[in-house]
Amino acid sequence: MVNTGTRGRRERLRAETTAEIKSVALELMASGGPGAITLRAIAREMGMTPNAIYGYFATRDDLVTTLISDVYTSLAGAVEAAWDATPATDPAARIRAWAHAFRGWALVNPEGFRLIYGDPVPGYIPPEGGAAPEAAQRVCTALTGLADAAWPHAEPRYADSDFQWSDFDPGLLDKVRPAFPDLPPAGVALALRIWGHLHGLVSLEVYGHLHHQTASPEKLFHEELTQLVASLGISPKG
Repeated sequence: MVNTGTRGRRERLRAETTAEIKSVALELMASGGPGAITLRAIAREMGMTPNAIYGYFATRDDLVTTLISDVYTSLAGAVEAAWDATPATDPAARIRAWAHAFRGWALVNPEGFRLIYGDPVPGYIPPEGGAAPEAAQRVCTALTGLADAAWPHAEPRYADSDFQWSDFDPGLLDKVRPAFPDLPPAGVALALRIWGHLHGLVSLEVYGHLHHQTASPEKLFHEELTQLVASLGISPKG
């Protein structure tokens, strides 16, 4: 009979080692790029044998899938919490809260941002359906929610829009149409445009491209949000 105390210690040590493996993998990526993530390199950094690492992750791709799932789920939770903390009657505040949560998460987790939105891991083959399908759908739905919140104000500005459902990937529509059945094709296009505004500046900042151009990237992001909200026809409250 296995002593429950012994089993508990083993489970705790396994969880701690697993967390350390993932942390070291992201550190290797930070210093050497995504190609630096190898089980052998992680084992070397941790003072373990390569065979010991295989007891936690059978392959490098299993580890990468776990990393992507972890960071994507973390991002989904961050933006959803920001959205839920603002009143539904104030779409401008909700868009700002979501955007600042997205930027804040990315700056705290730059390797995670790069892993899911930037540099591919050489040779990585994700599982069927993607590495983090549930978290990816949560983020996609939340992003489309920005357009849906803005649409009652923005719709008159898109009267001449000629977007059709056929202009979009069926996989995208499978995610967003059930959640927002009243949002027209122009509204889905608006969601992608909002994504472009927010992702563009955050990506430049995470990759260090703004470092020599401005000492105030936060001010630049704030101004971008102000102009974005204005372009949607939303009058900020308060």
